[in-house]
Amino acid sequence: MRNQGHSWEETRDRISEEIVSGRLAPDTRLPSEPELCVLYGARRHSLRKALAALVSEGKLRVEHGRGTFVERAPLLNYVIGPRTRFRENLNSQGLTASGETLSEMHIPASTRVAAALQIEIDAPVIARSWRGFANDLPISMGWAYHDLTRFPDLQERRRELTSITKVYHSYGITDYRRLRTTVFTRIASENEAAMLMLRPGQSVLVVQKVDADLDGRPIGFSEAVWAGDRVQFTFETDQPTVLTTERSNDV
Repeated sequence: MRNQGHSWEETRDRISEEIVSGRLAPDTRLPSEPELCVLYGARRHSLRKALAALVSEGKLRVEHGRGTFVERAPLLNYVIGPRTRFRENLNSQGLTASGETLSEMHIPASTRVAAALQIEIDAPVIARSWRGFANDLPISMGWAYHDLTRFPDLQERRRELTSITKVYHSYGITDYRRLRTTVFTRIASENEAAMLMLRPGQSVLVVQKVDADLDGRPIGFSEAVWAGDRVQFTFETDQPTVLTTERSNDV
């Protein structure tokens, strides 16, 4: 029986996985159709259908006379105000927000984390690293810190409730506000470039923030690294914000 090769759905999913994982970086030019057929074990009509589907999904773009390229993530206008929410920001622009936890651990609070959360230096905190996506393309990654004494089972509640807003509600915090935001830019590290699908030497935007309950008591501190070519920030006028080019390594 003649080998029919992989289906167009299988071919689409394999190429999509390489885009999402970063093995195919933004602006990468795909090989020729014959090369792709060999690479993915697909017949030409299946390959063409797979590529067309990825173009319609916004993961590839065709430049006539030049070839097919991996598309960049859409530019996100991220609004930072008193009540900044990741999912609401993306959903309001027609983007699907998702995220993944990379690690969770209990660590002693550094000087900077302790100052942000208004706790003692070396007090136990919950440290969580994460990565955020817009339409399955990575746009941010970072660390979030919470006082372990105030939120002793935060990890379990987050796994159950999925949303940090819902977790805060479960602790009796009915609402919270952005207390402080600091933004600066730097070159992405090798790991950040790989995780965010950036080219070596590209810039990232670093956003450090402190959230507080309605009594003004800090409840969370985080530092997020954003793909610099995929996001712009809009600050609401009543939001206290610090813009700086200085970077601290004391996380």
